[in-house]
Amino acid sequence: MENVTTVNEFLLLVLTSALELQPFFFVIFFIIYLINLLGNGAVLVIIILEPKLHSPMYLFLGNLSCLDICYSSVTLPKLLINLLSSQKAISFSGCIAQLHFFHFLGSTEAILLAIMAFDRFVAICYPLRYMVIMNLQVCTLLVGVAWLTSFFYALMHSVMTARLNFCNSQKINHLFCDVKPLLELACNNTLLNQRLLSIVTGSISIGAFFLTLLSYFYIIGFLLFKHQSCSALHKALSTCASHFVVVCLFYGTVGFTYIRPASASTMIQDRMVAIIYSAVTPVLNPLIYTLRNKEVMLALKKIFGRKFLFKDCRQHH
Repeated sequence: MENVTTVNEFLLLVLTSALELQPFFFVIFFIIYLINLLGNGAVLVIIILEPKLHSPMYLFLGNLSCLDICYSSVTLPKLLINLLSSQKAISFSGCIAQLHFFHFLGSTEAILLAIMAFDRFVAICYPLRYMVIMNLQVCTLLVGVAWLTSFFYALMHSVMTARLNFCNSQKINHLFCDVKPLLELACNNTLLNQRLLSIVTGSISIGAFFLTLLSYFYIIGFLLFKHQSCSALHKALSTCASHFVVVCLFYGTVGFTYIRPASASTMIQDRMVAIIYSAVTPVLNPLIYTLRNKEVMLALKKIFGRKFLFKDCRQHH
């Protein structure tokens, strides 16, 4: 039997072993993180400051922007530090915390995307009853359920992983702490952990994706067979198509990573996929969901136009 030692810290994998390339990757990921903060931060500010955007749809969009900021902040700052530092270590408690918040925020985003698709379904198919069905209490409840469900889902993984004994190595074969790479280091029987990862995570991601898909199919079917308006159908299809890009990118990468059983041979693929869903997708969300929205763009011009006008007035005085 292998000796079980108390692990106080883990060593994270570097993005590249070539030292001369690490500053280059630092700049790339720093720019991505900065765009994420500025893009999603701008969306949050606009939704809070503009009264016309205080509606159910923008309540969900505000939550999505907040999630994307937090989601990237769980992994990217540590990755940036590791790219410049010779020490790639993360404490045991820090590793479990990173794992917890990564799954907590990721799961919340998956459920929220499904809620947003349902919101669009009600708005397009039942416009006269929209404010009755999607009232403030219902929207708040849906958002609350998404956050609360995801918190306990992530708590399951963090508690189950923290209870394992680690004896194989301290080197995590990943860019950040996640369940699958940690299971590779455990000397316990991890069959239950792997099944929970595949079944529970798979159920949440596939279930949310199916509900999202169903909502968009109903929207297209309604416009195609009931509304019979080419312009309305074209508008809905272009909106749905852009939303599908983010939805498929998010659910596809999550499903690819977590539904398959853990093995060392798939870790290289997992690292590449992790970069997409932890860094790229949060940057695309504000572009596709909000900055292409006419109401958001008008609010953006109104808020920033007012600031520039006020600045010009002060300069003249």
